Amino acid sequence: MIKDQFTALKSFLSTPKNIAIIGHKGPDGDAVGSTLALSMYLKKLNHNTSVIVPNDFPDFLKWMPQSDSILIYEKENEKVERILNNVDLIFTLDFNSLSRVGYEMQTILEKTDAPFAMIDHHQLPEAYATYNYSDVSICSTAQMVYHFIEMMNNLSLLDKDIASCIYTGIMTDTGSFRYSSTSATTHKVVAHLIEKGVDNAAIHQAVFDTNSPDRMQLLGVALQNLVILDEFNTAYITLSQEELDKHNFQKGDTEGFVNYGLSIKNIKFAVIFIEHKQENLIKISFRSIGDFNVNHFARMYFEGGGHNNAAGGKSNLSMKETVNQFITNLQSHKKELVNE
Repeated sequence: MIKDQFTALKSFLSTPKNIAIIGHKGPDGDAVGSTLALSMYLKKLNHNTSVIVPNDFPDFLKWMPQSDSILIYEKENEKVERILNNVDLIFTLDFNSLSRVGYEMQTILEKTDAPFAMIDHHQLPEAYATYNYSDVSICSTAQMVYHFIEMMNNLSLLDKDIASCIYTGIMTDTGSFRYSSTSATTHKVVAHLIEKGVDNAAIHQAVFDTNSPDRMQLLGVALQNLVILDEFNTAYITLSQEELDKHNFQKGDTEGFVNYGLSIKNIKFAVIFIEHKQENLIKISFRSIGDFNVNHFARMYFEGGGHNNAAGGKSNLSMKETVNQFITNLQSHKKELVNE
């Protein structure tokens, strides 16, 4: 964060304020963990905070401290709108474009007179915030919240609940600390969080190892649908709406499925295409290892973006047309993928 901006924000926060803390649509562990952690911290400074997300988040995150206080715009739109029209400051966490909250919430945010403070680690931030803490080198927004508290000279205010939320955000956005974005500093932060009482084994169990029979069967379907494109060192998975419905799909059930492709020998690029008929689109997750930039690929072809090795996108075509387009797009990147 630019020193002048941080100084101004610290001064602004020196007296109690009404603050909204917003996560992105389709909230994941980092979005939920970072927003809750920041909220609990700011409450200790006597601020009145409201955590808001556009739509619901997965059940495997609902054990998190104070997660039951999160306001979901889809379910409580009038209440959320009243709050957003009467706040002194709006934090946006784990996204850097207001379009990431969906059209309706974006419209409300664009009309507000309150200043914005952004904390985010994605590439190409938009210029909507008065206070910007943007760093693509940090593995997760949750770790950035830790550093924000550190910059405020308030690490002494960390307690087990705040630490558990930060830990969850870091753990999920680093794939349990195995992605290249996991730095030495990340491990030092995590060590401090564990010293604050975080039960790291229990959190991993709650997030990754508590599966319903339906989810396990859906994983089986996904692996049956896996296609390997040897000529591109690429693997992809498709899941249709019919397959999701057959296995009683719940939000978050496909979390991590895309990574199975990357576990295959010689695969550098893995993708999952998931049909969402209600939204009339195909949602896409991209993952890579090494130098292949999926952020660039997602932005170029599928209206998406994210990080160098993890990104998302979407398509308004049918599943068959989307996959065919994807395979066609790969032709232009063969040299990058096979190192010819």
